[in-house]
Amino acid sequence: MENEMVTRMPLIGDDAPAFKAVTTQGEINFPEDYKGKWVILFSHPADFTPVCTTEFMTFASMIDEFKEINTELVGLSVDSLYAHIAWLRKIQEIEFKGMKNIEVTFPLIEDIRMDVAKKYGMIQPGQSNTQAVRAVFVIDPKGKIRTILYYPLSTGRNFDEIKRIIQALQKADSDGVATPADWRPGDDVIVPTAGSCGTAKERMESQDEDTYCLDWFMCFKKECK
Repeated sequence: MENEMVTRMPLIGDDAPAFKAVTTQGEINFPEDYKGKWVILFSHPADFTPVCTTEFMTFASMIDEFKEINTELVGLSVDSLYAHIAWLRKIQEIEFKGMKNIEVTFPLIEDIRMDVAKKYGMIQPGQSNTQAVRAVFVIDPKGKIRTILYYPLSTGRNFDEIKRIIQALQKADSDGVATPADWRPGDDVIVPTAGSCGTAKERMESQDEDTYCLDWFMCFKKECK
């Protein structure tokens, strides 16, 4: 029963589990403080570890890119606030892939008791009982979980993909469409599948220059480049 409680995780479409926490940027009330914004809530195994350091430097260097798409970053590990502060100060002294003098300005949650990590299923005994796996939760402006990613302790995340996911979700929400494999902003999008034979026939015979069909169930809308 104990392990079941530890590994339980919310699902896509669920309300993001609420919590209050101390962070490197002060106290936060989550997700209440982030209403109207997209949020990337992500965990890392431990401070002062090399993979985590590269990830934090990358996230911090992209913070303006995320803000441009109305997205905030919130990090978490089970280390203490003082360890967080010491590590973030040390990060400013490191140069990696041309990134240097990097200041991490997004909040990093102190979660020594693992209260938040357990709520989000970030502690997985198959990997570690004392460290959070590399989890990513994409949470929308209404506080709903829209995407969940889990990485093993040894594998650093792809941050371009995390940004692309948010852009794809925003596109789907705003235009009522879906995005195909490897979609990037500006690429053509998929319109909802025809719900009747009549609609399918109309689409296949349509002369609309903005849409085209590869088959009755697979129609695309052209995007302006």
